[in-house]
Amino acid sequence: MSNVQIMTGNSAAAWGARLCKVQVVSAYPITPSTSVTETIANWVERGELKAEYVRVESEHSVMTVCVAASTVGARVFTSTSSHGLLYMHEQLHWAAGSRLPIVLCCINRGVGAPWSIFNDQQDSIAQRDTGWMQIYCRDNQEILDTVIQAYKIAEEVYCPVMVCYDGFVLSHTMMPVEIPDAEKVCEFLPPYKPHTILCPEDPRNINPVIFPGQRRDAEGVLRDGYMEMRWKLQHALEKARDVIVRTGNDYAERFGRDHGGMLWSYRADDAEVLLTGMGSIATEATTAADILRERGVRAGVVGIRVYRPFPREEVRESLGRTKAIVVFEKNISYGYEGALSADIKAALYGSGIRTPIHNYIAGLGGRDVKAHELAEATRSSLASIAEGTIERQTWLNCEKE
Repeated sequence: MSNVQIMTGNSAAAWGARLCKVQVVSAYPITPSTSVTETIANWVERGELKAEYVRVESEHSVMTVCVAASTVGARVFTSTSSHGLLYMHEQLHWAAGSRLPIVLCCINRGVGAPWSIFNDQQDSIAQRDTGWMQIYCRDNQEILDTVIQAYKIAEEVYCPVMVCYDGFVLSHTMMPVEIPDAEKVCEFLPPYKPHTILCPEDPRNINPVIFPGQRRDAEGVLRDGYMEMRWKLQHALEKARDVIVRTGNDYAERFGRDHGGMLWSYRADDAEVLLTGMGSIATEATTAADILRERGVRAGVVGIRVYRPFPREEVRESLGRTKAIVVFEKNISYGYEGALSADIKAALYGSGIRTPIHNYIAGLGGRDVKAHELAEATRSSLASIAEGTIERQTWLNCEKE
């Protein structure tokens, strides 16, 4: 018998962590992520979840606790938003470089200055080069299911995972969510087997300062230098693509829900123009595609679910068959263009695909983005492409001087 409850995205994230039987949770309150770990703290206090909840003085300390707890073999969880994620920046690198399977929910929120508590994806995009995998969710059911999948992925690859979803748009919106059976989750997710070695009879340093080149240890074994370790992290993330897809397929077979592997599509098979994006703006684009089809434009959507590792081959396969690509995104790589647009262009480079790509920056700081606006923007791009404009960057619904 299914257990369906009406809950917010933050409650769904908390349930995902609970079902994974996390052992250590640390967090510092910040809007709009606070209620994720607040819910978990209540469960710990009431004895419904056997875990240690560690209160600290800052987000930097949060990730420090997570790194330490994961190093000694615990399954750990945290959540944050905006400046909290930025404050973790140094320790995000430390977690990835230590190859620790930490799962963090980033409830996307704009960053200052000026201050904003509302949604865009600038916070997680700003951390894309820290070595964390990033998965973007479209609804509350996907949040819960992705947290569970994230632990399976992280603990096989030994790399941390950031589960991202839009603040307030999902975090505080109520939706029906099916809570999986706890025993089935345990069958899907085996206990965490740490790769770190902590043994009184075999003492060793962890993450000491190392020299640039390879060196032999006391037993004469040639050990990695800094670059070899960086290569191994990169190689692990590249290999993670197969793990992510396999994990999603396994989850779909066991629980009956398939949210896609590296990406997902909607009415894309015969599309002459493809809209793309991440998270809730990509969901809004599906309605825009329906509007366009009613007006005689064969539109479809390819949503990017996993941003790191980037789905290069999947992007080539899915986006390369259309006449036009329109990228909608809630971030800007200042001085250039939207980060997703730049990465899509890089993925297509050298493939022989020369499809026109138009980039729209939208929804920064929580500005509303409506489906009909995405549809009109697409129509405008198609007209511009017909006149020969291959590339274009537009700030959607922005009054500029």
